[in-house]
Amino acid sequence: MTDENRNFILAAVLCVAVLVGWQYFFVTPPEPVASTDTEQTLAADAAGTPAPADGSGLAPVPDTTGKPQVDEQLGGAGLPVAASAVLPRAIALEQSPRVTLDSPSVDGSISLTGARIDDLQLKNYRQTVDPTSPEIILLSPRGSENPYYAEFGWTAPASANVSLPGADTVWTQDTPGMLTPTTPITLSYDNGAGLTFRKTISLDEDYMFTIEQSVDNATAAAVTLYPYGLVARTGTPEIEGIWILHEGLIGYFPDTDGLQELDYDDLQETGSIRARTAGGWLGITDKYWMTALIPDQSTESRMSFSDTPVRGQDVYQADYLRDPVVVPAGGSTSTTDRLFAGAKVVNIIDGYEGQLGIESFELAIDWGWFYFFTKPLFLALLYIQGMVGNFGVAIIIITVLIKLAFFPLANTSYVAMSKMKKVQPEMMKLRERFADDKQRQQQELMELYKREKVNPLAGCLPILIQIPVFFALYKVLFVTIEMRHAPFFGWINDLSAQDPTSIFNLFGLIPFDPPSFLLIGVWPILMGITMYLQMKMNPAPTDEIQQQIFRWMPIIFTFVLATFPAGLVIYWTFNNAFSILQQWVIMRRQGVSPEWGQDFQWLTKRFKSDNDAS
Repeated sequence: MTDENRNFILAAVLCVAVLVGWQYFFVTPPEPVASTDTEQTLAADAAGTPAPADGSGLAPVPDTTGKPQVDEQLGGAGLPVAASAVLPRAIALEQSPRVTLDSPSVDGSISLTGARIDDLQLKNYRQTVDPTSPEIILLSPRGSENPYYAEFGWTAPASANVSLPGADTVWTQDTPGMLTPTTPITLSYDNGAGLTFRKTISLDEDYMFTIEQSVDNATAAAVTLYPYGLVARTGTPEIEGIWILHEGLIGYFPDTDGLQELDYDDLQETGSIRARTAGGWLGITDKYWMTALIPDQSTESRMSFSDTPVRGQDVYQADYLRDPVVVPAGGSTSTTDRLFAGAKVVNIIDGYEGQLGIESFELAIDWGWFYFFTKPLFLALLYIQGMVGNFGVAIIIITVLIKLAFFPLANTSYVAMSKMKKVQPEMMKLRERFADDKQRQQQELMELYKREKVNPLAGCLPILIQIPVFFALYKVLFVTIEMRHAPFFGWINDLSAQDPTSIFNLFGLIPFDPPSFLLIGVWPILMGITMYLQMKMNPAPTDEIQQQIFRWMPIIFTFVLATFPAGLVIYWTFNNAFSILQQWVIMRRQGVSPEWGQDFQWLTKRFKSDNDAS
């Protein structure tokens, strides 16, 4: 095998490898940051409160029997103890008194037992493309199959011997009615020892809860308390499992590590991760949904991620512990924190970052390393979609705009390819003339290129231009909820999913459900055809092996791209079509004709014979 053949085959293999495997290298998750002694030590309060030594970040709060309750300590706080029998979700909700919540975006309820936000459905999102399918369930109560909830409260060192509300405390609703964007609710608890705790919970029209906690101290002594918040999730959810997307625990710690992303399996290995920072946020994220704690951005907190096995199930927890506050004798104190629980809609996330001053909240959406290109591409698509009403049409318009932006570069490339095609007969003569002298052959070819002002590598430029656009568009289609269930025309009702049709059942005419690797739909086939036509416009390789690779490459790419989001295949198809049109015009101006006729001679002969017979 010649060096030329070897290099060509290597390049072809690399092209396929990039398309199939690039997502595994697109985003490398950061290494978990190990806890340091200073991060593990809480500042002692004015009364000399010792930092906890149990590794949980807080000392256990004693109950009336003097034994620590796992449910009432952070790092253990609120952990959903696995029940002997899992209850259906509806029955689990009935196990405690509740306050109904409702807004244009969410509905659900808050448990008065523990004052937990543990029942939340997203009203604007369905589980499938079918508009009659159930709403997305984000949060679920203890006792259900996979408890997932948020909790806010107070804790104190064991030495303080303060009776605090815990996971099983039943709160009293002071304000009647349900929680809505216009009617906040207030819950209260009197510990019977001079301390009264209140929580005022409000909700906006999207996905942000605001929790104001206050403590009234009617005793004769000051009390030191630590505000905390936590999100706990039992069981490892089903995830996409590819590097292009992070699903798991997430946070932004401005003073230490910046963006922190921990996969579920990473946390299973490390056990816990901590950092101390002012402001920031942390929580648990899925592909499209997130539950995130947002402590007061002006105060310092100890942030923590942990995984605790409870009766054979992993309980993942993101929590913060704020610096201690002193409630003076006869006085009161209050804190305000927030909880985001909902869909990661770009404009909503960006709006919260700007309006509430939540630093880098936009990173809740996994834009990846190409953030500087990926997000602007999405914003452009969103803007165009707002005008035309369809993301598929917006993708086509973006394709045209990109072609126009890179027209000068592509034009230079296509002119060079046309010249290459024009001198190909002379190249063939040189190869035949110096077939036994490869060195002389290369010298003569270089002289020919120089004389005719031909660059044999210029044809690579259109492909290189497409690569960043391809990657960025794939990322946009894969991670943004705006693309979820976004229809195009005809059978494409979800641009973020692959074309659901298949040639192997004649696109639904035959009652056969092909396996996933045979789902070669209409759009992948159209993409393969346009790719074939575009390749036929390029100078044909003289080597037989290279010719075989060129023949098979459109078929290989058809199978590979058939599994990609339909929106990406539509982009590639129209990009090929526009490139064919542009290249055809340039070739005609250069006096070169494409070689399509040779491949369709059978069709020409068939029509000719039919006409003669008639």
